[in-house]
Amino acid sequence: MAVLSGPRRGIASGILGVVVFVGAACATAQGDSSQTPSTQVESSVDRTDVLLRAIQGGRARNVILFIGDGMGDSEITIARNYAKGAAGRLAMDALPLTGAYTTYAVTRGDPSKPDYVTDSSASATAWATGKKTYNGAIGVDAHGQPLPTILELAKRNGFRTGDVTTAEVQDSTPAALGAHVVERACKGPDETSAKCAVNAKENGGAGSIAEQLVQTRPDVLLGGGAKYFRQTVKAGPFAGKTVLDQAKAADYQVVTDANSLRDAHADKPVLGLFTDGNMDLQWTGPGAKVGGTAPTTCQPNTALPASQPKLADMTRRALDLLEHNDKGFFLQVEGASIDKQDHAANPCGQIGETIGFDDAVAAGMTYAKNHPDTLVIVTADHGHTSQIIPNDAKSPGQTATLVTHDGAPMTINYATNPAGQSQEHTGTQVRIAGYGPQAANVVGVTDQTDLFHTLCRALGIQ
Repeated sequence: MAVLSGPRRGIASGILGVVVFVGAACATAQGDSSQTPSTQVESSVDRTDVLLRAIQGGRARNVILFIGDGMGDSEITIARNYAKGAAGRLAMDALPLTGAYTTYAVTRGDPSKPDYVTDSSASATAWATGKKTYNGAIGVDAHGQPLPTILELAKRNGFRTGDVTTAEVQDSTPAALGAHVVERACKGPDETSAKCAVNAKENGGAGSIAEQLVQTRPDVLLGGGAKYFRQTVKAGPFAGKTVLDQAKAADYQVVTDANSLRDAHADKPVLGLFTDGNMDLQWTGPGAKVGGTAPTTCQPNTALPASQPKLADMTRRALDLLEHNDKGFFLQVEGASIDKQDHAANPCGQIGETIGFDDAVAAGMTYAKNHPDTLVIVTADHGHTSQIIPNDAKSPGQTATLVTHDGAPMTINYATNPAGQSQEHTGTQVRIAGYGPQAANVVGVTDQTDLFHTLCRALGIQ
């Protein structure tokens, strides 16, 4: 076991001390038959040795970064209560080392002034580059200058790289790993010409997010957003051709469904484009509304095409493709529509996407336990709206009541905007959890920018 020094040693020692104290104080209560049922998680045992074994320094061969978009503590609790029960646990709850990180953005042109509620582009840029930026920025600093990203640095140092999402691959979280534009909306050449003139190919820029992702060339790029690859490149060697033509010229294997993804091989990069826009939701159910809904349960989305891979499927396949490398890999996996359904005040859609994300985390943890030189990080980009409130609360917002795994009603409230408007992000700190080499660096309260440095240390890159 590596020895920690400085502040991290103090953090780890403090945590272990708390565990020893709680274990000693509660030791006489372990046989108390008043504990709730068979679903109760065993939390009264002394976990000192478990945590000691979890603290590893040194290097990681592989890094898997899981991002639940909009997945604050409230969204995790809602999904846990519904799917597992109040005393149950999700796969992401099993990561042994946890902390919280702050998520604020900064003001455009003035990085000294915080913007307390971040969007996904500024937050993704923060962990991808180690620098704060303004809301709407992708891979650039507060003055619009490009910054090297963790994926680009990993590629430069010989690692294989992957970028997986349930959103369009040009969406903020996947885009921030391999593109640099001044406005997140510049997903294809058409949008870039209109909104990001400085980045447009015809003006000597690097092009749209779609074009830049192809140029960055991660070994595995999976998600939606096929419509932007059909747009025409405006200038340069591929002028008059589509972005998809550019991808094929970069030797990408283009796959469009679960079967072709399964048949892809590891000797060439893989571009998976499974929908024109964002990928389909896992679950459906009634949306929240003013005055509430009758207690109900969520249902599988029967409109979900069988040919469309789920996030856990994409994660497992990405791991299969990336591990064919002597040096190792960096992989980011995003559950994108937790956020999108929170915006829509759609609790079943939000919960289903959280559970789908948790299934992907379970797949990643299975891989890591079989490859102990793998660092796994599970976190979010920002908090969001949904809150569990008393069932008899008279909320002026939109609410929905669901019957959970416990057979009990749970009322979920959305109240950051009036009904009919998109609900808002919040500025709260969010959970970050880790397993494997360097995971102890998530403990305590850190910032999103600190994650970049943790990832670099784990991979041994500058």
